[in-house]
This record gives sequence, structure tokens and C-alpha cells, in this order.
Amino acid sequence: MLTNVAVLAFDGVAPFELGILCEAFGIDRTADGVPALDFAVCAENNLPMRTSMGFNLQTDFGLDRVAEADLIGIPAIPRGGVPSDAVIEAIRAAYDRGARIMSACSGAFALGAAGLLDGRECTTHWMYTDELQRRFPDAIVVPEVLYVDTGQIVTSAGSAAGLDAALHIWRQEYGAAVANVVARRAVVPPYRDGGQAQFIARAVPDCDADTLRPLLTWILENLEEDHGVEALAKRAVMSPRTFARRFRDETGTTPHHWVTRQRVSAAEELLERTDHPVEWIAGEVGFGNAATLRHHFVRVRGVSPQAYRRQFAC
Repeated sequence: MLTNVAVLAFDGVAPFELGILCEAFGIDRTADGVPALDFAVCAENNLPMRTSMGFNLQTDFGLDRVAEADLIGIPAIPRGGVPSDAVIEAIRAAYDRGARIMSACSGAFALGAAGLLDGRECTTHWMYTDELQRRFPDAIVVPEVLYVDTGQIVTSAGSAAGLDAALHIWRQEYGAAVANVVARRAVVPPYRDGGQAQFIARAVPDCDADTLRPLLTWILENLEEDHGVEALAKRAVMSPRTFARRFRDETGTTPHHWVTRQRVSAAEELLERTDHPVEWIAGEVGFGNAATLRHHFVRVRGVSPQAYRRQFAC
């Protein structure tokens, strides 16, 4: 269980991505029912560091604090650069002892320098994916996603995608209800699928779409309805082909994929907050039966609905 988080700082660190990691894991939300985390920003020494925006920052926590953490956060680093050898060694040591490591934006280059991306799917900001692949040819760079979770290593795309990845970790560790509280405090959508496009024609996921926003809202309020392409296209007054194209433009994914993820998310909350049978929950969220719910739940979450309920039921 996640209890201890250390975020690395270094010369050239990007303050926005550093701030995202502090926002995600460093704020005391215990009054809202969120478990307390032991959190610290750490550096090689206690000397002032120059950020990428030209101001200095300083921390009293050294690399020995990294050795205690369950999760290590790595914010964006200067393009073309890597942290010091001491910081890279601290990252390697954390990985070797089993700590989880999450990078935000170009922080993935630090993981590459530590040799932790070889043979592993990963991502970074869309502007840097080609460079990441070129510098670390053994990495499997996935340029079109918001974040990639390979278990011990989580890499996220540019800027705000780091918050999506952090919420993903909260959800894994403590369930949807806790992740939703963290998201609500940050005033962001509680869940954006890591497989959604990070650079597409319109601003997107969840219900932030443009033309289709009313339809997406209706889907979320009526998950038990038929949400096949033809039925949704009819409701949107479009041909199925035009609708499917518009849907991908505005959400970065297919109608089936989007609806399935929303149904799984709704099932999560019902599994956490109620004691209704899985069969009943399957009907409520539109999967029809327990077997179909289980199939999709395992594919998305990696565990069965029953196992999820045992871990996260309120």
C-alpha cells in the first residue's frame, strides 16, 4: 500500500510538473477521507537549484529520503539533459528494491538514463517521443497515449497528463472513491484512460468534448442503454461513419472503448459503495450479465470485480 512518496528535484527541473506531483501526493486531504502520505521533495544536496523558469528552489531532504519511499516521482528535466550520476543511482537503487517510479513529461529521460526503459513500453510529451526513442533505442516508446503503466514503472505524457497518471496510481492503491476526492480537490476529471490520445484534433476526453458533450453526458446518465454506434449516431443525428469519425476526433478513442471504460468506472464505484450482487451491478452499468462485466473489468483493471470489492469496499 502506498504510504511514502519522494519527488526528486534537480537543476533545470520544470516547476509545473514538480507542482503536479506535489499537488497529487503532497497535500493533506485526511479531512476528506484520503489516507495521509509521508511526502517530501528531495535533492542531491540542500543547495539552491535553478528551475527551468529561472528561479531557485531548495529542499532540506536528501537522497537518503528517496531510499525510504514506496513511490518516486520524477518531474520534467531539461531537454537533452539528465540529472546527476547521484540522482540516477538513487533511481536505480529505488527500482532494485522494488519501489514504484513515476515520471512526468520529459522525466522519462531520467528513467532511460537509469536503464529502466529497455524493453519496456513508455511515453513522454508528444514533442519528445522521437527523441526518447532515438536516445534509448531499446525502449518501446508509445507516442499517442497519456500514460503507460507497466507495473513498477509509470511514464506520463506532457504536463497535465502527469496528474492523470497520479490519479491512476491513487485509484490502483486506494480505489475510485479516494481518487475521485483527489481529482475533485484538483478540479480535474477523475479518470482519463491512459490509452487516450495526448495530441488530437480537439480538446477532449470525458465530457469535455465539443459537439458531442450533450451526448456524452446522456451516455453517462444512461449507461444501461444500447450504446452501439448505430444507436448513438441516430441520437446524434449523424450517419454512423460520420459519428464514429467525430467521436474519435473529440475523445481520442472509439465509442465502444469510451463506453466500456465509463461502465467499468461506474462498476468500480458500485463495488466500493454497495453490497449489491455483481450480476445486479452488471445490469446497472450496461454490461448485461456478470460474465461480461468480469471480462471487461479484468481487461481494464487486471483483477476480477470480486477481488476489487474485497480490496476497496467501503
